[in-house]
Amino acid sequence: MKPIVYVEGLNLQIGGRWILKDINFEIYKGEVFTILGGSGSGKTTITKCLVGLLKPTSGRVEVFGNDISSLSQAGLDDVRRRIGYVFQGAALFDSLTVWENLVFYHLEHGNYKEEELKSLAIKYLKMVGLSEDHLDLYPSELSGGMKKRVGIARAIATEPELLIYDEPTSGLDPITSRLIDELILNLREKTGSTAIVVSHDLVSAFSISDRIMIIKEGQVVQIGTKEEILNSHIPFVREFIKKGLGELYEAKSG
Repeated sequence: MKPIVYVEGLNLQIGGRWILKDINFEIYKGEVFTILGGSGSGKTTITKCLVGLLKPTSGRVEVFGNDISSLSQAGLDDVRRRIGYVFQGAALFDSLTVWENLVFYHLEHGNYKEEELKSLAIKYLKMVGLSEDHLDLYPSELSGGMKKRVGIARAIATEPELLIYDEPTSGLDPITSRLIDELILNLREKTGSTAIVVSHDLVSAFSISDRIMIIKEGQVVQIGTKEEILNSHIPFVREFIKKGLGELYEAKSG
């Protein structure tokens, strides 16, 4: 099976400093692939290379079989249309209502009537567990968890094949975080999409991931299934997991 994402020898240098060093990984259709690491480890930087926001110093980045660095702007736009990006802070437009945020792409690129757009918005709100009662609210009227859900609904409104979640549980309480985890898995089942999750939330990672990549200071330390990571003999991985899971680590590894 050909991977949806293929990264080989990815290196990135910014301002004389190496941010990413010899990154190699593949992601296959339908996977939930989580990139784990501490703050400043390069997690989000990798996703910026995937969507063409940063150009590698060297190496190859392919998405849907396209070499991202060699694409024209039009070609890059075509690839980006197949990707949904969920930003860490939801990144909703404060001056727009929930429904306007959800169908923003369609507002810009289509010729729809307001009733049609609201119907679309309701469809995607329901997919993330929200009702039409939220349509006319503004972001300032939503809780943190609701903002995350609306951000996810907006990302899936273009029906992407690949969803990138940047710290989807950041800033949320444990109960809401687990609800977001369930949502990520449910959307994978409903849409058949592939998910890349950037996170430092180990509980979330071990709940939703098919495979996990752990990075440290811009380098891959290990890639494996949950079981392979839990049973790792690499000292950094063992310490990282232990600190992140605490007593849960002892129970899982025991």
